[in-house]
Amino acid sequence: MSTRREALGLVGKFVLVAGTINLASKSVLFANQDFRVVADKKATILQEGKAKMFCPICGMTLPMFYKTNHAADVDGKTHQYCSIHCMFEEAMLKNVPISNPQVVAVDTLLFMPASNAYYVMGSSKPATMATVSKYAFSTQQNAQAFAKEFGGEILSYEAVSQKVTTALAADIAMIQKRQAKSAKMGEKIYNQMCKNTQQRFDNPADAKVFLQESEICGKLKGKEFQQVALFLANKGM
Repeated sequence: MSTRREALGLVGKFVLVAGTINLASKSVLFANQDFRVVADKKATILQEGKAKMFCPICGMTLPMFYKTNHAADVDGKTHQYCSIHCMFEEAMLKNVPISNPQVVAVDTLLFMPASNAYYVMGSSKPATMATVSKYAFSTQQNAQAFAKEFGGEILSYEAVSQKVTTALAADIAMIQKRQAKSAKMGEKIYNQMCKNTQQRFDNPADAKVFLQESEICGKLKGKEFQQVALFLANKGM
């Protein structure tokens, strides 16, 4: 957590560049008990490795927040994030440029270049890793239909990027408080259900892979899985 605080002064010192577009389909606009969720089989996962199903910054399971997923190339590798916030946060923390930013279009469930997307910012649908929601669409018509039903302002990727950068420090502070509470719950679960481990982790995604492979806590799922991963990721800090 201290690394984030030290890095806040780096906000805005990175460049985002983009590439091609996907076709639209209205049939998948407004489904799911949590609007952001899709079944694993419907989620496109662009990154590789054992932790590919998890956001590399916060560790959240990508299909659970799929409709706000973003991706970008970092140091020659594709990283996939639960949100535009985590994409910007990694750029800030590493102080490196991100190229080829992509976003999942809600109306197609496919990745498309973020610069070609129509974002609806501030709708009544839930936000991911931020206080204000941001959903992308492949066409202006579909973005307008969504905004008409759920509210929000239609913006370009560039405009959304500016707003995300401005709010990044405040959103990080909010997230740190939430994650600290989750980690405390994770510690209780760990002490009650898990075998002890001295292993340390750089991030919650790596901790999740360890929990899955070792099964030191059995087969954790959902919120408890995230809480224990957050506890383990912060245990050695």
